[in-house]
Amino acid sequence: MTRLNQLLAGLLVVQLILAAVIFWPRPAGGQVGEPLFPGMEADQVVALTITGSDGQSVKLARTEGHWVLPEAGDYPVLEDNVSTLLQAIVGLEAERRVTQTSGSHARLQVAGDEFNRRVEIELADGSRHVLYLGSSPTFQALHIRAEGQDDVYLTSALTAEDAGVGAVDWVERTYFSVPTQEAISLTLENAHGTFQFTKEGEEWTMDGVAGEESFDAGRFQTVLSRATSVSLLAPLGTEELAEYGLETPAAVVSIETGGDAHKTYVLTVGAQDAEGSSYVKSSESPYYVRVSAAS
Repeated sequence: MTRLNQLLAGLLVVQLILAAVIFWPRPAGGQVGEPLFPGMEADQVVALTITGSDGQSVKLARTEGHWVLPEAGDYPVLEDNVSTLLQAIVGLEAERRVTQTSGSHARLQVAGDEFNRRVEIELADGSRHVLYLGSSPTFQALHIRAEGQDDVYLTSALTAEDAGVGAVDWVERTYFSVPTQEAISLTLENAHGTFQFTKEGEEWTMDGVAGEESFDAGRFQTVLSRATSVSLLAPLGTEELAEYGLETPAAVVSIETGGDAHKTYVLTVGAQDAEGSSYVKSSESPYYVRVSAAS
């Protein structure tokens, strides 16, 4: 080997060593696999506040052992959804580091003022931690950062969708439900009057139909289907506000069921908001909700 070739070979070895040093994955602040939030346990968490990039936020709180929406009259939350998110958060590890520089935070959407999700975690001892969920460079990969640290990591343990910013993301969406086949009568009161429908055998009839009037059974089935299953857009709490318009409701629907579970259910429909959704109260729930105009 000539002197020149020896020199070139030596330079190649140096370059390979430098490349290995620069690009070899390195742990941040400890060993690979160290928890992103050391010592945090899911059962220590008493509140979560999740904020989206548009400023919309939702707060979840643990009250008497159950998760609720404190800003909606302690509306009950789906416990499994919260548990899944908490287990993912406490299981996050400081590995797959992407950057150590704060200048990259905004680009990766994990900056204090530019993020996809900001999750504030409150523990029983009063301490707080903040987790930023950022951009997703590939399928099932998400940039994350703990507040107070410059290091940004990739994780596949959770997605931004796991941390919804709407109250509806955390509750059972069916607000009111009665098996359609159990209904034996329906009464609708609105500005046009009172309309009574009765089930005779397997057929529905409308009281008061006379002369050339006719009963549109198909249209009624649509009304019945919507009345017996109502999905919410947002829970509002247990306090009735004047803006709900329930003192002079737009409609009142009474549904009577037969069989062993003979009972009458009442749905009161109030005013519409600026978005066209309606305020509704069921006799089966202490909570007021907003529902889609199509419900």
